[in-house]
Amino acid sequence: MPIKTSDQPNLALLKMLVKALDEKKAEDLRVLDVSAQSTITDYLLLATGNSEPHLRALRIEVERVLDAVRAPIGGMDGGGYGSGWTVIDAFQIMVHLFTPEQRALYALENLWKDAVPLNVNTLLAIPKPALVKKTGRAQPAKRRAASAKTIAKKSPKKKGK
Repeated sequence: MPIKTSDQPNLALLKMLVKALDEKKAEDLRVLDVSAQSTITDYLLLATGNSEPHLRALRIEVERVLDAVRAPIGGMDGGGYGSGWTVIDAFQIMVHLFTPEQRALYALENLWKDAVPLNVNTLLAIPKPALVKKTGRAQPAKRRAASAKTIAKKSPKKKGK
């Protein structure tokens, strides 16, 4: 499904959130495009933390990303320590953080069977840098030193000095 041009800001934020959660070792990251099924949000971002402290760290990271881009938070419900489920409402993106037990219990992926899953690896992909033509630019110090050693080995030694 092609991404709507008007959705680019939301998609950019979604990529940032996915990357941040991935870097904090969130497990089983899933992104569902629910824009055709929901009038409340466009994307559901689902992630699993391995413990309550891990869930807290994931929530803090989500808040950090949202604060950094000044994205409004419509609400947050952690259900209290030990609930195993935290929801962060960033309007067009709803982030659900679960412990494995709560993720299995609520099975949101099954509730949104008509949603379009987005490939997380594609969202995480970093564009490859353009190839740089070899020019006469200076070499990094380590390469310069190695080159100097190579030249010294190859050049004939002078006798008699």
